[in-house]
Amino acid sequence: REGKPRKVSHSPGALRRAEGDAGKPTLYGSLTRRGLSAEGLPDIAASEGFAVGGVTKKSILISCPHENVSTKFLAPYTTFCRIHQKSVTCLDISSGGGLGVSTSTDGTMKIWQAANGEIRRLLEGHVYDVNCCRFFPSGLVVLSGGMDAQLKIWSAEDASCVVTFKGHKGGILDTAIVDRGRNVLSCSRDGTARLWDCGKSACLGIVADCGAALNGIAVGAADNSINLGTPENTPSEREVGTEGKILLLAREDKKLQGVGLQSRQPVFLFVGSDAFNCCTFLSSTYLLAGTQDGNIYQLDMRNTNAPIQVIHRSGAPVLSLLPYQDGFIASQGDGTCFLVQQDLDYVVDLTEADCDPVYKVAAWEKQIYTCCRDGVVRRYQLSDL
Repeated sequence: REGKPRKVSHSPGALRRAEGDAGKPTLYGSLTRRGLSAEGLPDIAASEGFAVGGVTKKSILISCPHENVSTKFLAPYTTFCRIHQKSVTCLDISSGGGLGVSTSTDGTMKIWQAANGEIRRLLEGHVYDVNCCRFFPSGLVVLSGGMDAQLKIWSAEDASCVVTFKGHKGGILDTAIVDRGRNVLSCSRDGTARLWDCGKSACLGIVADCGAALNGIAVGAADNSINLGTPENTPSEREVGTEGKILLLAREDKKLQGVGLQSRQPVFLFVGSDAFNCCTFLSSTYLLAGTQDGNIYQLDMRNTNAPIQVIHRSGAPVLSLLPYQDGFIASQGDGTCFLVQQDLDYVVDLTEADCDPVYKVAAWEKQIYTCCRDGVVRRYQLSDL
């Protein structure tokens, strides 16, 4: 857009260099389109202090040489506007990349073809809004949680609800799957995280009871050097794959907690700047967590006294975090969605959400999918970089 100022306020490249420089004045500049090049690409000039690198039909690289920062702005490869009528609040892509599942404030949860957005199934059965949805590793089964405090398992093939779990006293805000999915986890506004047995459709136990809403969870294998504690009681034989796992809890009361999944014992407690919305693992030792005031903390679970770094790009809530190759993708409440990777000397900005929150990000190979308050599912092709 001609003369539209673009803010550059973060550093490129490795995770360490993605850190915002707090207190530094923001530099503003403008881009002007002067016409088309012989190849049919826009001929773009930048104002003083900025430089235009490569321009393709889907991307533009802007750098600020004086500050040694670069950002590549990537346009969607395709957009799906007809899957839902209102805000799309959550989405996931199947392990084979063929199917997507999404939930919306229009009250529906749908399965669709990832290639073209064509709707395949309507999953009906929750009362009120569905907050979260994800595929099991098989790609044939979906797990969902809703404001009705119910956790449901669905067949992606015929849209039947095969299991309903009841026990939470408040809306379910996030889910996680243990290994191949004989056990699953959920967290709720009621402050608890629960472990469920899919085969017997029963609750195997409350893994944590925090007294504050749990906005997000993640489960992962912990490094051997991390003490996960010992269970007080012998675990049920229905518990499968919980040994050696740690459960992360993103809490509304500004705390990020780690709990031994099998032991139910606390492993660490980190206090952040605001409510934690989301969390994820980068490896068996490193984790990321995002807060309502826009901070992304990178922590080492072997020593959570101080974060390795805090990334701050804008004060907008961090709504989702996704590990991707040797970096991560983050989405925020101001429409920002960006990819940081160790081997790229620039940050990739996934554009077009404008100022609408990007609620969730999912990826399959070099394709990244986002869902947004504007009701659009966008697919980005990283091979376009």
